[in-house]
Amino acid sequence: MDYIHVSWKPLFDKFKFDIDKIYSVTDIVYPDRNHLFRVFEMDVKKCKVVLLGQDPYHGQAQAHGLSFSVPTGVIIPPSLKNIYKELQTEFPDRGYKFLSGNLEEWFYRENIFLLNSSLTVIKGKPGSHMELWEGFTDKVIKFISEHNKTCVFLLLGNFAKQKSSFISDKERIVECVHPSPMAASRGFFGSNVFIKVENILGEKINWQN
Repeated sequence: MDYIHVSWKPLFDKFKFDIDKIYSVTDIVYPDRNHLFRVFEMDVKKCKVVLLGQDPYHGQAQAHGLSFSVPTGVIIPPSLKNIYKELQTEFPDRGYKFLSGNLEEWFYRENIFLLNSSLTVIKGKPGSHMELWEGFTDKVIKFISEHNKTCVFLLLGNFAKQKSSFISDKERIVECVHPSPMAASRGFFGSNVFIKVENILGEKINWQN
């Protein structure tokens, strides 16, 4: 299992996880259990932006513990393609070219906390573990809000928006519809959410991956 930064200890001490039960032999579960808590490698005080999605990709070899991200060499999923398209529209002068769906540079270089509302999913069954993780990720958002006063929360989709009640500083929230193909044309495209995030943060982010 991935290293969990010591800054999260007060939160994790309050929860007991039956990992063996989650990764039972009856279902194929993503991401791999070694990537289950990967996002918590980051010091809570270092988070610049929380990019909150719904649940991990439910196809083979896609999810690797960071929301919206897939390993290098895997086909870029439609939702991430739409995120890239919006970034190119919002920042045409930056010349972004996105050739991979791997967002590790966002995580490690830019300190973007790539969290899903659910940390696991059963193969081919989106939303299948949402109830399992909802209470925990509620507390994660609350914990970040309490321990990091400069972080900006980018909430994409209805599941993510529900977490806004756990964020004390409402002025540091940017909300939008999910960038999935079914929803992106109903408010994600042209939303300028990434410009809004940078404006609240007070600095530029290098969105190149």
